[in-house]
Amino acid sequence: MTDLEAVERRIYRRSYLETPLEPFTSGALLTLVGEYNRRAGLRVELVREGAEAFRGFRRSYGMFSGVNSYFAMAGRRADLCLREKVGYWGEKLVLEATRLGLGTCWVGGTFDRAACPCRLLPDEELVCVITVGHVSAELGGKERFIYRMVHRSTKPLEALYDAGGETPPDWFAAGMRAVRRAPSALNRQPVRFVWRDGAVSASVPDYASQAVDLGIAKLHFEIGAGGGSWKPGSGGAYLRGGEAGTDAL
Repeated sequence: MTDLEAVERRIYRRSYLETPLEPFTSGALLTLVGEYNRRAGLRVELVREGAEAFRGFRRSYGMFSGVNSYFAMAGRRADLCLREKVGYWGEKLVLEATRLGLGTCWVGGTFDRAACPCRLLPDEELVCVITVGHVSAELGGKERFIYRMVHRSTKPLEALYDAGGETPPDWFAAGMRAVRRAPSALNRQPVRFVWRDGAVSASVPDYASQAVDLGIAKLHFEIGAGGGSWKPGSGGAYLRGGEAGTDAL
């Protein structure tokens, strides 16, 4: 399965089976976690006995069931691009989990942070978690209801970018189609792409609170457009092919 096929196949899941992650699956995910931590300077952990963080109606509002494993997405508070990196590299983990036949879901607030057993240093912060695990082949009734509610406000493709009256090339349109499938908090899709004279940039109205969404959307665009990389930050430029520098995401 290619990255683009994973983008198209991925559906976020909130109900998980009791079947634990197999050693091969855990090993593959742990290898990627180690690689991404090194490349991005993050402190991501794969938590495999983390049910306590989702136990009880009060924290999860009844939206999750059967959660046992998740990626704890953390890093240094002093990193000004921490949340954007969490979005970009966390979505890479999501797509790899999709290739392995697993369900996932980004979770920002509806879990008990105090019950998360990840080992953080004093200067590190837990930004969010991504649930991961085996799921049934079909969505349950509650999952179908939540999916319809969240996606009823999905924006049309043209509302996600500004081309200033120009007609962007096919690779840009393909990137934007992948962006339209990117998850965002409450499906608000706040990331705005701009095409001007062959240059692409992406920004959000509030980087402090929407940087995770920005990182996810940048990765989706990169996959849809057929490669490349991004400069970090709101307004960061897209770099095609071999243009990537040392400060790219």
